[in-house]
Amino acid sequence: MYAYLSKKIAIPNRIQLRTLSWNAGEDGWIACGGENGLVKVLRLDAPDKGEKSGGGNLSVNQTLDGHNGDVKVIAWNETHRKLTTSDQYGLIIVWAIHKDAWFEEMINNRNKSVVQDMRWTPSGEKICIVYEDGAVIVGGVDGNRLWGKELGIPLALVTWSPDDRMILFTTTDGRCHIYDDNGNFTSKVPLVAVEGVGGTPMIIAVEWYDGHLGFVSQGCPVLAIAFDNGRVQLMAHESDDDAIVIDTGLQLRKVTWNKDGSVLAACGMHTNPSDQSEISLVQFYSPMGKHLHSLRVPGSGVANLSWEGNSLRMALAVDSFIYFANVRPDYQWGYFCNTLVYAFNKKDRDEQCVMFWDTKNNEKYLKYINRLLKLEASGEHCVLASKSETPKEYILILCNDIGSPVDSRYIEIPIQHLALTKNHVIVASDGFVYVWHFRPGLDTITINGKAKEGREKIFHIDQLPSAMGPDDWRIHMGDNSNPICSICANEEYLFVARTSGSIIRYALPHLSLEGKHSLRCTPSRMSINCDCSKLAIIDTNGVFSFMDFMAAGDSNIDLGVSGQHEEYERKDVWDMKWSKDSPNHIAILEKSRLYILRGTDPEEPVQSTAHLCEFQDLEVRSVHLDEVMVDRETPTLDKFVTFEARSLRDTRNLLQSTTLSDVYEFVDKNPHPKMWRILAEHALGIQDFSMADKAFVRCGEYHGIQFVQNLKRLSNPGLQKAEIAFYFQKFDEAETQYLKLGRPDLAIDMRAKLGDWFRVEKLISQHGSDDTTLAIAWNHIGDYYSDRHNWPKAVQYYAQAKNSEKLVGCMYALEDFEGLEKLAKVLPEGSPCLKEIGDQFQSIGLCEEGVAAFMKAGDPKRAIDCCVLLNHWNHAVDLAEKENFSQIEQLMGRYASKLMEKGRIVEAVELFRKGNRNMEAANLLLDLAKDLVESKVPPLHIKKLYVLAALEVERFRKRVLEKPEGLTALVTGAPTAVTAAQPTAAQTLAGLMTLDAASAQSNTQAFDNAWHSAEAYHFWMLGQQQFYAGKPEAAMRTALHLRQYEDVISPEKIYALLAIAAHSCKFYGQCSKAFVKLESLPEIPEEKRQQYSDIAMPIFLNNPPVDPRQLRESKSSKHPTHSVLEDLKHSKEDVCVASGRIIRDSQSIRCKSCKHLMIAAEVLGRDACPLCHAVLPSGGGGGADWDGFRMRNPTPGKWDLGAIDE
Repeated sequence: MYAYLSKKIAIPNRIQLRTLSWNAGEDGWIACGGENGLVKVLRLDAPDKGEKSGGGNLSVNQTLDGHNGDVKVIAWNETHRKLTTSDQYGLIIVWAIHKDAWFEEMINNRNKSVVQDMRWTPSGEKICIVYEDGAVIVGGVDGNRLWGKELGIPLALVTWSPDDRMILFTTTDGRCHIYDDNGNFTSKVPLVAVEGVGGTPMIIAVEWYDGHLGFVSQGCPVLAIAFDNGRVQLMAHESDDDAIVIDTGLQLRKVTWNKDGSVLAACGMHTNPSDQSEISLVQFYSPMGKHLHSLRVPGSGVANLSWEGNSLRMALAVDSFIYFANVRPDYQWGYFCNTLVYAFNKKDRDEQCVMFWDTKNNEKYLKYINRLLKLEASGEHCVLASKSETPKEYILILCNDIGSPVDSRYIEIPIQHLALTKNHVIVASDGFVYVWHFRPGLDTITINGKAKEGREKIFHIDQLPSAMGPDDWRIHMGDNSNPICSICANEEYLFVARTSGSIIRYALPHLSLEGKHSLRCTPSRMSINCDCSKLAIIDTNGVFSFMDFMAAGDSNIDLGVSGQHEEYERKDVWDMKWSKDSPNHIAILEKSRLYILRGTDPEEPVQSTAHLCEFQDLEVRSVHLDEVMVDRETPTLDKFVTFEARSLRDTRNLLQSTTLSDVYEFVDKNPHPKMWRILAEHALGIQDFSMADKAFVRCGEYHGIQFVQNLKRLSNPGLQKAEIAFYFQKFDEAETQYLKLGRPDLAIDMRAKLGDWFRVEKLISQHGSDDTTLAIAWNHIGDYYSDRHNWPKAVQYYAQAKNSEKLVGCMYALEDFEGLEKLAKVLPEGSPCLKEIGDQFQSIGLCEEGVAAFMKAGDPKRAIDCCVLLNHWNHAVDLAEKENFSQIEQLMGRYASKLMEKGRIVEAVELFRKGNRNMEAANLLLDLAKDLVESKVPPLHIKKLYVLAALEVERFRKRVLEKPEGLTALVTGAPTAVTAAQPTAAQTLAGLMTLDAASAQSNTQAFDNAWHSAEAYHFWMLGQQQFYAGKPEAAMRTALHLRQYEDVISPEKIYALLAIAAHSCKFYGQCSKAFVKLESLPEIPEEKRQQYSDIAMPIFLNNPPVDPRQLRESKSSKHPTHSVLEDLKHSKEDVCVASGRIIRDSQSIRCKSCKHLMIAAEVLGRDACPLCHAVLPSGGGGGADWDGFRMRNPTPGKWDLGAIDE
């Protein structure tokens, strides 16, 4: 940073000032207090934009009467626009403003002690007043007293914590205490700055930054406690044990933070040890204690100082004067590729915000970097240097112009100085230099099988880089007696400056030592010109000078090396920028003026404090960073300003006032390519082709020479005029001229070259052209809308241009799949777009449409692949049979095997179902059901699996009988001779033969008796439901049917159900038989057999084993009534699956899905078949005409229901 004095205001009658404070609000009021009750309120007008931190005229100068003694304390309340003052007698006055005039609002005098200090809270709601005798009063903004206490200690200063919850008091004997906001003592502040110091240093200032604009870094110091012996203690919080201590070397009088806590200013007197003379100084420090700048102030001492609200100016109370100093902050910023990059802090973020602002397109990209240290930009890249979370590790991030990382490095040396060229990143600490030769945009180079990326080198400044190994630099750790103070570099050289004034020059990229030079100052900044002949230097005191490497002189440490530190100097310079195309032109900022130097000859200055971005073509591009930092996230382009060099301005003026020959002579005496180009373009404008040709030759612009030659060949002056307008980018004028000459083709061609296809379309519609050009225009307009994702417009223009390829992509983006389907139908067979359409249909799961597109494109394999990928195996199998693609069965088999290996049985079943492999699906379902039986899952789940398996078998049978010719090979593996043209009898015979082959190869139970297991679990659950529903006799009848399913359900479970159901309905005969069966089962253990016997004994001791009646009437007289168990052994078709009753003469219904019978009265109100769960028609069992069922009436004519066959 840099600071310089810019203005002073004298106080009348030479009244000595005691205190001063600058309101941080927008009004910018300055209040000063001094002897004899002096209170003045001043206001400076806002400076012009060109001098943002410049002077400003004094617009208000008001003296406030009310005090009699010396005014010692001034405190502003920015929130409520109030001013509080206090004098040596303890009188406190609160001033308010009305119509730009201050008047007395409140007054208070305790009449017991003197006010030592006053502070408003950051929110402006409360004020704390401390008295010399230890009294503390806290009041509200309305004048009410909130609380007061006698602390009993001699108080000196007070400050509030940022959150208004704590108050920090200092005493006259150098102590610092913390109290809460109610005046209760909490702790003492550890004062490490006075440890080991003789005497009792007095605390002269305590400042606590409130963080309202964020923090420089996470955990950085915000609390400053200053002592009169020159020491300052910087703390992150009130109990920080790791405080930073600064020794300013001053007899301190005041310290204060700037607006964002990035700079601490300290003022006081410095005594020269040699002659004991004293000078007034203002020292500037970073929050980490680094010294930034020293400002010498005239007079006998600075009594007080205060920052302006934006921290670009300071007010200093010196004797009977107010001095104003302009402060140029050290912003973290850079400019490259028309991109301004800058860093700032946010209150709600711990990281630093880095904005990449593309000023050409006015686009902004915000990035967040943790612990950012430095930032540099050059060429096409920007490098961000930050501190890693790992101790003693630092990060270099190379970014492009939108902030995207290109490359990065981790290094171990502290980053104190940073430089960037087109191919090198250079970092310097006190004694070490790190050089990283990066390769942007190139692939990693491989040498001898090893990846070789950008080269890196670390060396100590006292050693030759070529003589040091990779880790030799660690030997010199801690050696920094003559530290590095500045570095700069370009594509050819690296310059390293040390505090002693020596400069070491290295050649890049090999880092060979080129020479050592000596300066008469300590450089703070350096910059090399475009031909490496001169080095511009700004030293720590703001003195600007040149080092001329072409001149012989005594400014060289090495003999035989040329170089002279020139005597030419300029003071108070804080920024500089060499011209990119002229080694003799440099722009500098001296105080608030911009100078352009040609050699050492300055042009007349221009008022400006804008930072220099680039200097090229005699134009200086600058940016008002001070204003950008105010509007950090939404800056506007008016923050940029361009200044022209005097020679460029003179050339423009001469072109307007004199002849071209005179201008030619002037430019010849002051040659520059930009000036020759201006002369050439002016000559073109007035059609002086001879002068334009000579000027283009002098500036070396080959294209301009060729353009002039082509103009000379044109015989039509109108065409010449149109071409010149085109050259000067006056396109509307050129178009008008072409049309005026009757050459719309040239106007269309010009607009086409410019890419203005909308205008091309309009010109063609107005003046006509060939269809090819119109189609090209439509295609480019479609591209325009497509790039901006305006898909409907893009579709419109691509359709007009008949660009099917682009149309497909836009329709897909629009999700217009109906349009894609229509497009696929109109495209000719074999069109490449059909495959793309098929891929798009496949990507969204539309199998049929994708298959149709692939088939029309002549690619059946991709059609089959589409079916397989979308799990449409039935379509895949049909297509494979049609296209003789034999691999489909193998593919499906391998896929199913992988699914089963992973335990995904259900997915394998679904795969076989979709591929019409019904028997494989049925067998998998049966195996899965058997596994679940052992896992003791609910029986309903097992029944459903058996039902699904049976349904798959039924589907197989139906397919075989309906289309046997396609399944014979599938089952037997051999081709069949039966075709669709064979007679019906032959087809039926082929189907039956296929069924026999399938029965021989498949699980017999799964094929021949598919419903057996499903029936078993169905009747098992039906019996349980009937028993628990209070129908034990029905449960007993159902349990009697279960005896046919002992191969599926454990006999123990069956007879146990039968026994308990028979006992409940007092059929002791059946109960006895069930117990006999249970006790005779061979698979149950002896212990359980004895338990059954123990249960049966008391039952039959009290009840004889006799049934109360016969279970049913015999179906015919030939069945004996005493053989009850044998009589129930009817076929399964005769048992109602809804009730378990035997069907005799009642109306019954047969399910078309599972072929099982049920009594019509038992299914009244049901929605589905009790066994297979096929959906019943609405109305339940009361309907006569059921879809999927057929009615059976044993008495024809009694029911007018008809018969519904399969």
